[in-house]
Amino acid sequence: MKGKFKWMVILVVALSLAVALPAASLAGKKPIKIGVVLPLSGGFEIYGNLGVRGAKMAVAEINAAGGVLDGRPLELIIEDNKTDPKTAVEKAKKLVMRDKVVALMGPVSSAARDAMTPVAEKFKTPLLYGIDYEGGVCNRYVFLYSAIPDHDMDKLIPYMGEKYGKSFYIFGYDYVWPHKMTEAIKRNVDKIGGEVVGVEYTPFGVKDFAPTIQKISKSGAKILMLIVPGADGFTFIKQFTDFGLKEKIKIVALASDENYLMALTPDQSEGIFTALPFLASLNKAESKDFVARQHKMFGQDTVVTWATGSHYGLIMLLAEAIKKAGSDDREKIIDSMGDLTITVGNGPETMRASDHHMILNMLIGKFTGGKLIVEKDLGSITPSDQCAGKSM
Repeated sequence: MKGKFKWMVILVVALSLAVALPAASLAGKKPIKIGVVLPLSGGFEIYGNLGVRGAKMAVAEINAAGGVLDGRPLELIIEDNKTDPKTAVEKAKKLVMRDKVVALMGPVSSAARDAMTPVAEKFKTPLLYGIDYEGGVCNRYVFLYSAIPDHDMDKLIPYMGEKYGKSFYIFGYDYVWPHKMTEAIKRNVDKIGGEVVGVEYTPFGVKDFAPTIQKISKSGAKILMLIVPGADGFTFIKQFTDFGLKEKIKIVALASDENYLMALTPDQSEGIFTALPFLASLNKAESKDFVARQHKMFGQDTVVTWATGSHYGLIMLLAEAIKKAGSDDREKIIDSMGDLTITVGNGPETMRASDHHMILNMLIGKFTGGKLIVEKDLGSITPSDQCAGKSM
């Protein structure tokens, strides 16, 4: 019995060492730095903070498994761009020039992404973008773990038109992404023989949406395409609900996710539609595991969304590219990042080498009874090549 006990002790110690060795082996190794430029204030912080959590968990898991390039750890250097394109550029330059990062991650808005892209080009640094956007980017230095209209609007507009009517009102922020998404919505509404009965844009920070809501009510629209993510969008939905229009007009809120469950009451969120590659309520093993790992790292009350998954996925893709390249050379990493496939929270998804866009698994979601659940699983969607007819 004593001998058996001795071997059990040895086994426990060995297993403990096996877990500790990968992390310990990183000590003293030169870190590979990744610069994060996301909004942690200024309006879009709900997306920025969740993106940071996804990136942090990916780095922690990679480092726990031994890092990359014979034990070098990944290190995040995080900067707040304050939802401001000019600040995003300043932070990106600082990260590349002073901190010598191997890649940049972020931002959220298309305006900030377009502003940061010349920095990525000038310093030949990959820019990793993980938010839904309007499509059309074709750039050697930009990688997009993003749903574009080919993924969402091309499927969601016909679905809503068939079930709820073909008259649409579009209300969005007055910047690049909402304007471009309006074009995609109009294109798809035309395809189903529908009509856009109104289009309106708003600046940031509006507190009283009553005049706009009255216009929408009188327009005859059956479906409202809401492109006002973040705090202003929550204010709008609360006021729209108070006007008693939720039954008369269905809302499709672009970029809406599990954050809406925290910001709105069940009555306010009820019946809102969205389209995303991932929902935290998804009944799949990889989804449940991803959510559980987030909760273990950040607490049971942590909201887990598509933005969490996309930024986690970008770090995982970057790590795989570094391993494949066998180098921290930026150009070699870029050459190695295409056609890599990973599984995050909803099946395998691939970053295409041809245009640096993703083949994504898509879902139509609906807010029901204080939850965001799957209304329809659209399966894997391959978007058109965003570099077709262009050079990258």
